[in-house]
Formats: sequence, C-alpha cells, structure tokens
Amino acid sequence: MALLFTLIVTIIVGYLVFKNYKAQTVLLLGGIVLMAGAIVLGTGQILPAKSSTGLPWFDIYEFIKNTFSSTTASLGLMIMAVAGFARYMEEIGASKVLVKLAVKPLSKIHAPYLVLSATYILGQILALFIPSASGLGVLLMVTVYPILISLGVSKLSAVAAIGTTQSLDIGPASGNSVLSAKNAGIDIATYFTDYQIPVGICIVVVVAVLHYLVQQWFDKKSGHIVEKSELLLADVSKDAYPPLIYAILPIIPLGLILTFSKIGITTIKMDVVTAMLISISISMLFEYIRYRDAKKIFSSIQVFFDGMGVQFATVITLIVAGQAFAEGLIKIGAIDTLILFAQSSGLGGTAMVVVMTAIIAGSAILMGSGNAPFFAFAALAPTVAAKMSLNAVQMLLPMQFAASIARSVSPITAVIVAVSGIAKVSPFDVVKRTAIPMAGAMIVNLIATFLLVK
Repeated sequence: MALLFTLIVTIIVGYLVFKNYKAQTVLLLGGIVLMAGAIVLGTGQILPAKSSTGLPWFDIYEFIKNTFSSTTASLGLMIMAVAGFARYMEEIGASKVLVKLAVKPLSKIHAPYLVLSATYILGQILALFIPSASGLGVLLMVTVYPILISLGVSKLSAVAAIGTTQSLDIGPASGNSVLSAKNAGIDIATYFTDYQIPVGICIVVVVAVLHYLVQQWFDKKSGHIVEKSELLLADVSKDAYPPLIYAILPIIPLGLILTFSKIGITTIKMDVVTAMLISISISMLFEYIRYRDAKKIFSSIQVFFDGMGVQFATVITLIVAGQAFAEGLIKIGAIDTLILFAQSSGLGGTAMVVVMTAIIAGSAILMGSGNAPFFAFAALAPTVAAKMSLNAVQMLLPMQFAASIARSVSPITAVIVAVSGIAKVSPFDVVKRTAIPMAGAMIVNLIATFLLVK
C-alpha cells in the first residue's frame, strides 16, 4: 500500500514539475503528502520524541522549519555568498575582463576545429570562476564566437561548443558542488581536489575530442565549407572593460580556499563564506582606486546582497523543498523498499549509482535545469550509499555531474536558449550537436567515478 501511494505521489510530482509548475511548491507539497502518508500508514516517525511537538501532524511543519533553519545557517549561507560574489563580479566587469584575457590566445591558432575544442576546455576552466552557465555562454559569444566563425567553423558547431562550456558543474563557486560536499560530509576543498578534478579531467578530455570529431562530421554532412572570413568582433567600447588587473578578482576566492586547506597551509582555516567576504573587500578596494568615489562603491555592494537574496528565493527554497520530499520518501519506507528490491534482485551498489544518475539525467533534460533534479535527490544519496556499502561521494559525484551534463542536451535550458538566440539558430538544432559529446561525458562520468573514487 505504501509503495503504491509513493509511486502515485512521485508520478504526480514529476508530471507537475514537467508542466512547469513551481518546483519548490510541488516538491514541498509532495514531501508533506508523503510524510502525512507515513503517519496514516504507520511506516515512520517524522521527528524523534525529544524534538517532537507532541502531535505528529505538526511535526511535518516542524521538520520543514528545522530544515529551513539549518540549511540557511550553513549550506544556504555558502551558496548565497557564492552567488552574491558572482553577481558583483559581473557588475564591476571583472568576469568580462577575465574572459577577454583568457580567450585572446585562441585568436593566434589557425586550426578551426582545434580552436573549437580549445574553446570548450577554456570555458570549462573559466566555469570555476564564473558559475553562471548562461552568463559565461553570453560572454564567450561576444569574445570567442567571432573568432570561431572567422576561422570557418559553422554557427551551429560554434554554438554547440560554447553551450557546453559549463557541462561540468565544478569547483567551490558551484552551488551544486557545495551541496554535494555538505551531504558527503567533507569540506569543499577536499571534494574539489580529491574527487571532482580527477574525474572532471577525464570527462573534459573526452568531450574536447568528441567536439573536434563530431562538429567536423556535422559540418561536412550539412555541406558547410570551411572558409576564413573577416573577424566580426562585437562592437564593444574599451570603456566597457575595467583594467586588465581585474581579471584576478574572480580567481581570489578559489585561491584562498585552496591555499588554506589540507593541500596548502593547514594552520589557517578558510571556508567558502569567509573567502567570498575577503574577496569582496579586495574588489571594493580595487573599485575605489579606479573611481575614487566612496559613495558609488558603498552603493555597489547592494548588488552582492541582492544576489544573495535571489539565491535564497530560488536555490535555498528549492533545496529545502527537495529535502522535504526526500524525507517523505524515507519516512514512508520507499527508499528501504527500493534498496531491498535492489539487493534481492542481485543489483549491487554500482547498479544503484547508474539508476540514480539516470534519474537525475532524465529529469535535467526534461526540466532544462541541473539544479532542480539534483536538489530533489541529493539528500537521499548518503542514505542509499550507506545501505549499499558505498562512499557517499561515489553516488553524489556522478549524480552532480550528470545533472549539468544532461542540462546541456536540453533545448529549453537557459544557456542553450541564450547562445542560440545570439547566433540566431534553433536550440533544437544545437542540442543535436551537443548530444554525442554529452553522451560520451555521461559514460566517462560513471566509469571514471567507479575507477577513481574510493
């Protein structure tokens, strides 16, 4: 009875999210319904006796309140600080000048599809410092897209490479990374250096090679002729860019986090929020030296706070809603049932990782979002992994990467829509060209995780 009830609720939740109902509301309501079902069917206690309100029905809302409180105070603050810093970097132009400086060497290479592959690799590196996929995509369309077109690459090939430059949600500036590390019970620096980098390098190499081969094949198949043309750089005033020294500002947080970690100076502790606040202070000093206008600089910091607020309204509420839905699945016994079924049918931990990854990937394609499906299921991963005798990272890492990889194959995701619009091509035509590289990325994601993560 409980399993049938869970299945019905899950299908309804999935259908409503697919139909673009507000994901937070749908997941939260789904979690409440499942927890209510657990009370009625007697499958689980919502809160332990010592923290119960005294009435199980009130405990459902007490759990949501506690989740909001704990998430906002720790994980939520980190994600909000990261987003606020990223928004401030955009506001002062530091992100633009970093991209401009980074893509300059590409104009010196005269092999069209080699530059295309290099664009993907460079974009993935820049994603460490510019966590917005659509923001990075637009910047690359202004800077490197004209170079690719001038070398003779087709519009669709150029857009496909640029649209996948953040196909790996990686690094301390990523909200998904912060959430994954938190659920795995390790600090973000360790998660990044010990797990994300080894697996990520394998994926990036394979995707770069696939872009090189696949985009050439598509261009030949479509009859595109590779011809050099005039470099049609966007008409951007030099005044729109701050001094080149600003390129170091987006890099400072990552530098601080890695310097004061187990791979650097271990006597000093540095968390994500502290690193972001220090970096904001340094950036404001740069801005004051540039403008000599204290009032202007003091006012500009509102951008940082606004960025934090937007993240609370979108990402943090989504995480809490996802945790509520996950708790409902746990309390009604669905996860235990799934694990028992997997064990009795001979499916091991490896198969469970594949199943969870496939669910995330499918959801990301349908929703056009890498955040929503991962936030909905991330809270379940440590529980499932422990019962399957797996390291939590062995389940969380491929799930996290799968969300951003699959997002790059969705014609409704923001970055694909944005870069397609600038190039005036169909996003559906673009994802036909991203599908094979991303399929390769998904396969390598799983294989590399099984081989490298212990």
